[in-house]
Amino acid sequence: MKFRFTAAAAIAAALIGASVPSYAAEISISASSTGKNLDLFRKQLDAFEKATGNTVKIVTMPPSSTEQFSQYRLWLAAGNTDVDVYQTDVIWAPQLADQFVDLKDATKDVVGDFFPAIVASQTVNGRLVAMPLYTDAPALFYRKDLLEKYGKQPPKTWDEMEATAKEIQEKERAAGQKDLWGYVFQGNAYEGLTCDALEWVKSSGGGQIIETDGTISINNEKAAAALNRAKGWIGTISPSGVLAYQEEESRGVWQTGNAVFMRNWPYAYALGNGADSPVKSKFDVTTLPVAAEGDKPSSTLGGWNLAVSKYSKNPDAAIELVKFLTSKESQKQRAIELSNLPTLSALYDDKDIAAAQPFMPNWKPIFENAVPRPSAVAKVKYNEVSAKFWTAVHNTLSGSGTAEENLELLEADLTTLQGSGW
Repeated sequence: MKFRFTAAAAIAAALIGASVPSYAAEISISASSTGKNLDLFRKQLDAFEKATGNTVKIVTMPPSSTEQFSQYRLWLAAGNTDVDVYQTDVIWAPQLADQFVDLKDATKDVVGDFFPAIVASQTVNGRLVAMPLYTDAPALFYRKDLLEKYGKQPPKTWDEMEATAKEIQEKERAAGQKDLWGYVFQGNAYEGLTCDALEWVKSSGGGQIIETDGTISINNEKAAAALNRAKGWIGTISPSGVLAYQEEESRGVWQTGNAVFMRNWPYAYALGNGADSPVKSKFDVTTLPVAAEGDKPSSTLGGWNLAVSKYSKNPDAAIELVKFLTSKESQKQRAIELSNLPTLSALYDDKDIAAAQPFMPNWKPIFENAVPRPSAVAKVKYNEVSAKFWTAVHNTLSGSGTAEENLELLEADLTTLQGSGW
């Protein structure tokens, strides 16, 4: 089913209210090009324009969050007035807070409807620097048809996943499916690898890189074992090319029917079940595996938000656009059409969403127990922390040093970076 945005004008009018300017504003929003994000944004922006008389331009950003962040920092440092609203990753708030407008007063009528933890993640020194657009937590996608064919259950541990992937890969290749791989994930040296590797480490009892009290914990036996386990996948159940994969490359292999398992974010669910998808109705999702019984599944907390630049020439119109795009109706449409997880608790009980995306209510506990990256504790140093971490992981996966060697070097680098404090 498709949710029709018939109430757009009424919603916009209610949101804008008496604050509509007497002139039509021209504003712009920067947005990620992952999946069909831009297509839905354009549809919603058209509705906003029709209701308000304002015009909104999209500034297209690359899918890589690392590339986006670098560009944002350059624009904001230069006081760029060409972008009014920024689509921001959940981890960027502490690093970019000073460049964004405080939305606390403007959103006081609606902010109480959002998940408190997500609002807190976007609050820096008492300032609400971004409004939650959708939340994110990855899951293990699996080909239920292939698991059923070989009498397998969705794996609970990483070793079970590896064994099942290997067996099905070998048997399917022997039967003529030469391009099939057991497991695809995000192995490129970028923020996505930080997410994947944090999950491997945390689900193995190896900590969270830097703990909430600021302690650097990454150099330990369980973390090294987790990375060594992942290294063993390269060239066996995962293609060597996975070392260059981001989300879309992983999805490309998966959606063409060439993988048994995939680690990815919720957006891949709707695309995988698209009318033109070879894996439509052939897959399901489950929590990511753990190292051993007693360990807790660990999905990295993700999510995207909308922030207003303090350099915007039309901040009032930009704020109302943010409220419009994060409203209940807009988030409902996003959930139904793109399978993005809402940041409004009430939408998890919405019948239309449950009918269109039956997996979504079951995803709620996945992100409620998700593991945050150490951006809150590392503050403005987080980007360097993450880059050092993903470099150590990528070196390990590609055979440049052992996990033990790379984590020891990482600990030393992080200790130097920490200095007298985060």
